[in-house]
Order: sequence, then C-alpha cells, then structure tokens
Amino acid sequence: MSDVQKEPSMVKQKDMIADHFRKLSRAKEDGRKVVYTFVPGNLTELIANFDMLPVLPEINALQSGMRGKSKEYIAEAEKHGHSEDVCTYVKCDYGMLKKGNVGPTGEKLPEPDMLLLSYTGCFTFMKWFEILREEYKCPVAMLHVPYQGEGEITKEMREYIVAQIRDDVIPMMEKISGNKFDEDKLKAALRRSAAAEDDLVWTLESAKHRPSPIDAYFGGVYYIGPIFSSFRGSSDAVEYYRMLREEVKGRIDRGEGPITPDGPMREEKYRLVVEGPPNWTSFRQFWKMFHEEGAVVVASSYTKVGGVYDQGFRHNPDAPLETLADYCSGCYTNLNLPQRIELLSKYVTEYEADGFMINSIKSCNSFSAGQLHILREVQDRTGVAGGFIESDLVDPRYFSAANIKNRLESYLQMIDAKRKELIAVH
Repeated sequence: MSDVQKEPSMVKQKDMIADHFRKLSRAKEDGRKVVYTFVPGNLTELIANFDMLPVLPEINALQSGMRGKSKEYIAEAEKHGHSEDVCTYVKCDYGMLKKGNVGPTGEKLPEPDMLLLSYTGCFTFMKWFEILREEYKCPVAMLHVPYQGEGEITKEMREYIVAQIRDDVIPMMEKISGNKFDEDKLKAALRRSAAAEDDLVWTLESAKHRPSPIDAYFGGVYYIGPIFSSFRGSSDAVEYYRMLREEVKGRIDRGEGPITPDGPMREEKYRLVVEGPPNWTSFRQFWKMFHEEGAVVVASSYTKVGGVYDQGFRHNPDAPLETLADYCSGCYTNLNLPQRIELLSKYVTEYEADGFMINSIKSCNSFSAGQLHILREVQDRTGVAGGFIESDLVDPRYFSAANIKNRLESYLQMIDAKRKELIAVH
C-alpha cells in the first residue's frame, strides 16, 4: 500500500515529532531532564514549565506496532514472565526497554529522571509505572485523579488534585529540574493550548458536513497526535492546528471527502461512530477495509482519550492549576459508563450516523469493560444498527483480517437492510 498522502500539516507534524526525538537523544548532554508520563491527563504544559522533556510510553508502543516491532517486543516481555493477558502496550514498552529502548527515529531514548503518573481511569498505568520504577530507580510523582463515579467533577475533587499538583508534583519538578515554577509562563502555555483546542474541535466537528471532509477515527489519530502528546501549549501546536483547519476547510469548500492511504475517498456511503482504540499493527489494512466500502467514521471515542474538548472544555489560563485538575478528571477513560453511553449516543445523533460500531480490544480493560452494555444502550437510544469487531492494540496475534473484513461487510449489509425497511415504511 502506498504511504498516506501528505498534506502540509502532516509534514509539519512529522517534523515536530522528529525534532522532539532529536532533543530527547541529546537530553543528557544538553543537561535537560526527562519525564516519562501518559497521554490521558498528561501535564504537558507543566513539564515544559520546567524545561523538561516528556516521553509517553504508550505512544512508543503504538509506534512500535505501526513499525512492525511490537511482536518482537511482546515476545521479549513474555520471556521475562509477563502474562499473555497483560496490556500489550505494557509488554511492548517493557520489551522495547529490554531491547535497548530505541525510539521510532532509531535513536536511543534517555532514561527518565522522573516518572509522572496521572491516574485517569486505567489501573494498568499504576502497575506499569511500578515496573518502570524498578527498572530505572528514579523518583515517582503519583497524581491521583478521582474517578467520575457519579458523573461529575466536584469542587472537592478539583481541590484534591490541585493540592497534589501544588504540594507534591511542582516541588518534585523544581528539585529534579533545578528550575523554579513560573506561573506566568504556565498561563501563556495554557493560552496556546486553548487556541489549539479550538481548531482541533472545529476540525473534528467538520465531520457533520456531507460528505465528511475527515475520518474522525483513522485520520483522527493523526489529528490528535500533537495535542495529546508532547506539544500542547507550544507555538508549534498552535501553528499545526491552524494549518489543519485551513486544509479541512478547503476540502469542505471543494466538496471533498477525507484523505485515505490511497488518496481522497471517492464516495461516502456509510457514516459510522466507533468506540474503542484502533489496531496499530495492521493500521493501514484496517483503515482500507472501511474506506474501500465507502464507510467513513464521523466521530469516535478514541479521539477523546486525551480530552473531551468538543464538550466544551478548554484549558483556562486564569485558573492554571484548577484547569489542569479539570483536564485530568475529564478524559474519556475517567468517564463512567452512563457518561460514555450518553456521549456516544449524542455523536450518533448529531453527526447523523448510519451505525455504531465497537472495536473491542482484547488486552485493554479500560475500554473493553462494559462495551456490550454500551452497544445495546446506544442501539436502543438511537435506533441505528450496532456492530462489534475484535482486535488488539499492538499484538499481531489478535488481528484476524479475514474475520474483521467479514464482520464489517456483514454489518454494512445490515445497515443497507435497515435503510430499505425505512424506505418501505415511508
């Protein structure tokens, strides 16, 4: 399959990522400290406040999957005693560590000076960092984020997180980096975050057009990359999202559909909402199954893992620590099941989707728990046909192309049948 057609924003993003990994490769000689952290609830603006560099282990794992390295790394982790049922992101990252910790650009990643764990709905993160703590023997800052069990962020929850940031996280960062906390610098970064978030939301909501100018699942993983990882709060992120918005607006003006690995999508036949992460080991093949059938994903839960910005949240520079607390609390994996059902049903309605599909991930309990209940509830509330496929994050043993293709084709036929029934009724 040919490479994804590169637009200027994609070239910009590729250059940003390459530059970040170059900085990481030189971190020790440049005297810069390195923080390992996770995507949901990450404190990127705060890390940058101390001139430290972030490394995100689950991003390394998914990139290893896309580069065909994850099978080898998972086998290495299992050789060291990690169970077949353990999250494959964890095993891939651990195996990469044991194989030399070489990053996606072919350069060795520096060891962390600090582990920053923002616990947001995924218990596996805690066990993952226990493993990394034993390997690297470095300090750990544990930012405990209360789960939204009752479906809201309370004043007490916010104050609890702020106190941890103020009294535990910031002092540790000051000690490790040798730099003092600069509130004005943080506020400036948060203004840039909010500007980028505005353009990201505009881009994601452009899928309400017909035809949708974007694929909000497969294409969406590229769009969320900078803001969910190392670049939120930077001028580069603001520029990237401005470029992306202009490109998408151009496609709307020309009446064009999304860009796929095989070029522009020819015809939009089906509009879908998808729940769950994609498979990374066969990402292009997985995407091709959809776009060859004329199926475009107009909204997805995965593009909300690093923040549900389309529901109104923006980083607020006027309340810097409070807004970091709200961001951590509001990530998709920290929402309870009724909240997830409500959000997904809203997407089906607002984006005028023909169907709702779940990609259930074998090794990801944070997403997979409750998905059959979610499927039934969204079907009942919206009346659209529900579909269910299964794969894994980065373990190629659990991607059956023939099985997924058969299920997808059968599902789209079911949508066609429901359409004919509606026509007959009317």
